[in-house]
Amino acid sequence: MINDIQKIRGETGAGVMECKKALEESKGNFEKAKKILYKKGLKKAEQKSERKTGAGLLEVYVHNHRVGVLLELRCETDFVAKNELFKELAHNLAMQIAAMNPENVKELLKQPSIKDEKQTVEELIKQYIARTGENMKVERFTRYEL
Repeated sequence: MINDIQKIRGETGAGVMECKKALEESKGNFEKAKKILYKKGLKKAEQKSERKTGAGLLEVYVHNHRVGVLLELRCETDFVAKNELFKELAHNLAMQIAAMNPENVKELLKQPSIKDEKQTVEELIKQYIARTGENMKVERFTRYEL
């Protein structure tokens, strides 16, 4: 059971006790446990959605010297803004914008993720919210193309 907990924790980023409870609830079914954790993570993310996002970072992404993106991604604290998970999300979102050319934030959030077409960008962000415990939002972005 310990190996399963470590494995699911590595894949989802959920806490040890959450992983253990999900595995128990799913009677050891690994895929079911991941779905349970995913649903709990979305619920947590929605609870945090009203919290203010006073920190964040600017992500710059240039693809083949022909497409450039400047993204403002916000979070609640500088601690999370410096976190590798947050930086990873910012980079993935900038790549998404470069590849899919959304007109605005609302359209971006509805798009299927280029990393996993089974989920929307909004769902991807909610997963990161659940993992870090802080609200996050795309404030704005600009995309340039030659």
